[in-house]
Amino acid sequence: MTAKALSLFDLAPGKILIDRYKIVRTLRMGGMSTTFEVTTLDGKDSFEVQVFPSALFEGKGQSNDFAAVMKRWQSVESKHVLATHEVETLADGTILFVTELPPGVSLREWLKDGRQVEPAQVVEIGKQLIDGIQAIHAQKLVHGDIKPHTIHIEEKKKLRVTLVDGGITPALWSAKHLGDKTALIGTPFYAPVEQFGGESPDVQSDIYNIATVLYEAACGTLPWKGKSFLEVFQAKLEKRPPGMKARAPKSNVPSALEAVILGGLMADRKERYGDAETFAKKLAGLEL
Repeated sequence: MTAKALSLFDLAPGKILIDRYKIVRTLRMGGMSTTFEVTTLDGKDSFEVQVFPSALFEGKGQSNDFAAVMKRWQSVESKHVLATHEVETLADGTILFVTELPPGVSLREWLKDGRQVEPAQVVEIGKQLIDGIQAIHAQKLVHGDIKPHTIHIEEKKKLRVTLVDGGITPALWSAKHLGDKTALIGTPFYAPVEQFGGESPDVQSDIYNIATVLYEAACGTLPWKGKSFLEVFQAKLEKRPPGMKARAPKSNVPSALEAVILGGLMADRKERYGDAETFAKKLAGLEL
C-alpha cells in the first residue's frame, strides 16, 4: 500500500506517522536519513523509524526499488540482527523503514577513550557478529557497512551484540542502478581495498568489516594509519595488515587471536576468509 506524502514539518515529537506511530524523539541524523524513536498510538510498543526522503532518489522507480530490497530484511531471523518490522513507501517516494529499537549502546560509545576489550570478550563479540551475518548471507543479502556505529552492545547477565542499519548501503547501490563499479559507498576505515576501486559490498566486505572492528576492540586502535581517504587507501594496499604490537605496543592480545583477526584483513581477497562460516570456525577453535 502507498501512503500519503509526508511533510518535513511532521518530523517532530508528538507527530503521527502513517496513522500508526507517534514520534517520541529524534535518535540520529545522517546524510541519507533521519531516525526516530516512535511508539504505537496506544503506547504499548516502541520502534525505530528511519526516514529516507524522496530527494535521495531519482524518481519513484528508484524509491520503489530501494523499498523492495529493504523488505527482504523481514526474512532475516537472528537475535544478533535488528528485526525489520515493516517498510512503507509514501506517495512522494519517501521510505519509512521500521525496526525494533536497538538494545544497549553503540559499540562506538562502548569503546570510547581507546578501551581495550579482554580477549574472551573480543571472541564473544566476533562470534555474535558472525552469527548475525550468517543469517543475513543465508537470505542472499549483505550488511554492507559494519562498523562500531552499526553495532549495539547490551550488558546484562550476558553480553548481547546486535547489528543495526543492515542493508542500507547495498540497497541504495542497487536502487540507483550503479552497476559493478562506482565511487566508494561505505566507511573508508572499515571497508576493504576493493571497495575503494568501486566494487559493491559483498560477503567478504562484511567479513573485512568485522575483522577491523575486532582489531580495534582488541588493541584500542584501528589497523590503518592515516586520516584522509587517500592515506587510508594507501595503508590498505599493503599485502598484510599491521600487527597489533606495531599499532598498540602496550596491547597484550594472544597471538592466536591476532592471527585469526588478521586473516579477515588481507588486502588480497583470495587470501581473506571466503565466507562467514570459515571465520566462525577459526574463532571457535581458539583456546584462550
